[in-house]
Amino acid sequence: MRIAVMAAGGVGGYFGARLAQAGHEVAFVARGRHLAALREHGLIVRSAAGDIHLAKVTASDDPKTLGWFDIVIFAVKLWDTEAAAEAIRPLLAGGGAVIPFQNGVESIERIGAIVGAPQVMGGAAYIAATIGEPGVIVHTGQMARLRFGPVLREQEAAARGFREACTGAGIDAELVADIRRVVWEKFVFLAAMSGVTSATRQPIGVIRSDPDLRACFEAAMREACVVGRVRGIALADDLVAQQMVFADGLPAEMKSSMLNDLVAGNRLEAPWLSGAVARMAKESAQAAPVNATLYAAVKPYRGGAR
Repeated sequence: MRIAVMAAGGVGGYFGARLAQAGHEVAFVARGRHLAALREHGLIVRSAAGDIHLAKVTASDDPKTLGWFDIVIFAVKLWDTEAAAEAIRPLLAGGGAVIPFQNGVESIERIGAIVGAPQVMGGAAYIAATIGEPGVIVHTGQMARLRFGPVLREQEAAARGFREACTGAGIDAELVADIRRVVWEKFVFLAAMSGVTSATRQPIGVIRSDPDLRACFEAAMREACVVGRVRGIALADDLVAQQMVFADGLPAEMKSSMLNDLVAGNRLEAPWLSGAVARMAKESAQAAPVNATLYAAVKPYRGGAR
């Protein structure tokens, strides 16, 4: 397949590298020092699942120069969604599809409003990966999974093709029928995880072992579940219990990507995570005081270091 990666950060860089290693024609959108390193030295992935060094990669900061693609892996930070969606329009000119692998639950609609709903599927990525240094993606832990699926019937063939490409590249990839439910299941956990770890500046081990913080974490997830169900998402009654079992199995030192961004002085995705739960709850005449408080605690830093 011809696959474009927007952009070559932790998620896009890792999965794009696996697909390129398997022989697919992959192009990466990047910028700055990361782009310069990709052009000069190629792309390096350091991972317990196997290191990769692609000595030569196609990379550009201008998508218009790359041509048309079958699939666009869309993995930019949530604040960059609209600008990035506008930038990928030339990549989809041949009728390809974009799959957002972002943290929020509004990506399908946000991207679809710009490139057209028929070209946007849904997706969820499960991986801890980041740019360790320019040109180098560092994957921590063993988890590296993609779940995705069509939103419209006419997208089914493209979704199957991408799954075949992923599985052929050794990627744990699942094609799901109800992708909106899958995206919300991830969101319920991630919004709470990012909110609590960022507000406290503590990893998951501290959160889950302290009774008060554990209760806060669970309450934040329950609020998100209520909002999702009001919006017609068939979330399981025991979803919060399932997610707590998952949380208890994570490495104690694991932090949310938003906490890492907070410490680094970067912009935060908070308005589209705990902030989104609070906003959507208000729109539905529901109460989400825990998420509203978690968002308020990090709101002064949402634009990055001052």
